Order: sequence, then C-alpha cells, then structure tokens
Amino acid sequence: MLTAHGKQPVSGSVAVMPLGLLGDEQADLSVHGGLEKAVYAYPAEHYAFWKNARCEAGVSPLDDHLPCGSLGENLTLQGLLEADVWAGDVLKFANCQLKVTLPREPCYKFNAAMGFARASKLMAHSGFCGFYLSVQTPGTLRAGERFELVPGRRSVSIPQLFAAKMSKHLR
Repeated sequence: MLTAHGKQPVSGSVAVMPLGLLGDEQADLSVHGGLEKAVYAYPAEHYAFWKNARCEAGVSPLDDHLPCGSLGENLTLQGLLEADVWAGDVLKFANCQLKVTLPREPCYKFNAAMGFARASKLMAHSGFCGFYLSVQTPGTLRAGERFELVPGRRSVSIPQLFAAKMSKHLR
C-alpha cells in the first residue's frame, strides 16, 4: 500500500515551496497535497493520546514508538491545537508564512499506520485531526522554530469544519 505515513523528523533548514516542503511526498494527490493542502500540521500534544489508543487496541508495546511524522504530518507543532485555529489564520515563521485552510479527514490508510482498525473512527470522535496549510509566503522552516499565530477573519474554526465533515461518520 502506497502511503506517506511514517515520515522521519529532519534537522536543519527545509525549503517551503507553494506545493509543500522540499523532499516531502503525498501518496494520493487526489485527496492530499495541492495548493490548499501543501503542508499538514499536527499537534505534538496528541501523540500521548494515540500511544494510549494503540496500547488499548492491543498494539504491542515493543511496536509503540511514534516519532513525529507518524500521523502523516510534515509539520509537527507544539502549543497549537485544532481548537485554537480558524480557516484563514496564518502561522508566521521567521522565513515563511503558512495559511490554515482545512482539517484533515481520516482515511483507511490511517488505520494501517496506527496498527488498529478503528483509528479513523477514533480520529473522527476525538477531533484530533490536525489541519492543512497553504503556503502564503515560500521560504524555509527549521525544526523547533517558533511561530506567531496571526488571526484571520475567524468565520469558521477547524473543529467546526471537522465536525461538519465527520457528521456522516458519527451517526
């Protein structure tokens, strides 16, 4: 199965271009990637939740190492949860700017990546989906780099968008 899950953390500077990070790949461009989904950001704070979920689902503790990138994201953020961002907000880094666009929707490949069959449904219920970013200003990013959240129009939040998309799955 072709997948972009299991990305590896990088050190140093990475080029950020209109379609994403240099050297990054999306496996299925019909649903991932493109200008509106150039970068997939995921909160580091949710990793403990997924480690626990994997344990409860019977994933072997010997296979429970989840490094940043394991959820398919190419940008792991610290200190910014889905509830804190709205479509149109901008993450301003020292050398680039990324605009919040959409929540990520879970797919069947997420189940395989997490090692248990109900992972996608658990993402739908938890709202721990992360969010896509478009590249507003190309440049570079560095691991551990700080950013500023610049509020946009604040008309629809990532949790609101995600709930609307997931309503059909949660019945």
